[in-house]
Amino acid sequence: MMSRAEVTELIVTRRLEKKLSWAAIAEAVGQSKEWTTAALLGQMTLTEAQAQAAARVLDLPADAVVQLQVVPYKGSLPTAVPTDPLIYRFYELINVYGTTFKALINEEFGDGIMSAIDFKMDLTREADPKGDRVQIVMSGKFLPYKTY
Repeated sequence: MMSRAEVTELIVTRRLEKKLSWAAIAEAVGQSKEWTTAALLGQMTLTEAQAQAAARVLDLPADAVVQLQVVPYKGSLPTAVPTDPLIYRFYELINVYGTTFKALINEEFGDGIMSAIDFKMDLTREADPKGDRVQIVMSGKFLPYKTY
């Protein structure tokens, strides 16, 4: 049986071989491009129907379909401080603005967190004459800390 890491490598390879965008695969799976990409990179659990759809478009073996339905070990970064420049910028963003996010969320909602489980994201390209911009909208359910 293939490991989940091997399935992820196969997915990345097949996507390139077939010249498919993540959005095209997401359309076949029936979910957003953001969720589908995270799922196929090993961070989410697919239903049997979603795994079968991904397998059809990517020509994946039965082992992969099974692995795509297993709850993954979440967290895909190999180091505590990311070394990939694009991912590092998100780390930098949290280092600079994390306390601001926390202060403003706590002021608006109270003591709690923004869920990464009940969560959605939309990533789009924003045209700008000075250079296109990346726009990421994240929406997570607020979860208050409980007293007991």
